[in-house]
This record gives sequence, C-alpha cells and structure tokens, in this order.
Amino acid sequence: MGRIEELADRYRSHISTPWQRGLAGDQKTIFVVYPKTEERRLRARLDLFAMATTSAGHKWEAFDFMTTFARWMASAAYREVYFEEPDTLPMKLRSDFVQFTASQLRDALTAPGVDEDSVVAAIGVASLFGFTRASLVLKEVIKEIRGRLVVFFPGEFDSNNYRLLDARDGWNYLAVPITLHNGVND
Repeated sequence: MGRIEELADRYRSHISTPWQRGLAGDQKTIFVVYPKTEERRLRARLDLFAMATTSAGHKWEAFDFMTTFARWMASAAYREVYFEEPDTLPMKLRSDFVQFTASQLRDALTAPGVDEDSVVAAIGVASLFGFTRASLVLKEVIKEIRGRLVVFFPGEFDSNNYRLLDARDGWNYLAVPITLHNGVND
C-alpha cells in the first residue's frame, strides 16, 4: 500500500466516526499531512478521500488554492506596476492577498449546500508558499467552518507544530492531524 492510500485509510477511519457538534473552528479542521514529494500522487488520488467522505454520509466540496495568486494578480488594479516594480508587491501580499485568499476559501466554506455535515477539502496549499502563510488565511476563515475543513498539507507535523514544505518555521495549530507512521511524517 502506498503512502497516499495509507493516509486515505487513516482519513476514512477518522471521518467515519460520529462528529462532535459545537466545536470551535480550529477543532473542526483536519490536516492530512504528507511528504511534499507526494503532491502529484495526492492530487491523482484525491478521489479516495472524496469516496471515504461520501461513504461516511458526508458531503464533499473541493477547493484548490492553486490559481489563487493568478486570480488575485489578474484582479489587481496596479498589477502592471507590480511587474515593473516588484519591490512594491510584498506590502500588498501581506494585506490584500491574505484577504483575497481568505475570501475565496470563505466562499467555499459558506457555499449553498455546505452545511454542518459537509467536508470542504482545501488542496494546493503549497501554492501559497512565498506569498503568504497558510496560518494567516486559516485564521481569517475559522468562524465560517460549518462541518469540517480538511487541509491537504505537504510538509511535516511534530508536537502540534505544522511546517509547510518543511520550512524552517512552523506554527502551532489545534487541528486534528492525520499523518503517516504514528503521528510523525517521514
């Protein structure tokens, strides 16, 4: 059995247990943590997670961060200036891009048909790396999680500390981790 299939089995076990109601948003978040080298395999096998969700009686809604930066840049009034003077971009990334990205995820979390028995699966979180921190985006939407938010997270988890793409710094988050090998990713 491959790594992604093993994660899907662990996810199936978790998602099929009865859901506790009345949890805070960060407690309704699940991080499926996998090695960054497995990103393409995960995308190719995402259906395993969708089937596990629907077979447990929950709805599945996927959200992909992959095109978020391109959509934000295309909608930016001063995009030409950013290309001519890239030094002006970091300030906008810290404010506008975080809000834009959070708004996109918020729309998925509050879409018609998404309720307390739904899973919103966020993929492509690695595409945020270098533009913003995933933690900043999640902090903005935490109150909008109705059912469960599953974040497919290429990186590492150790002692409640998540490190996207094995970056040096990470953040402590109260999400439920689903990992390989007894809670620690290889």
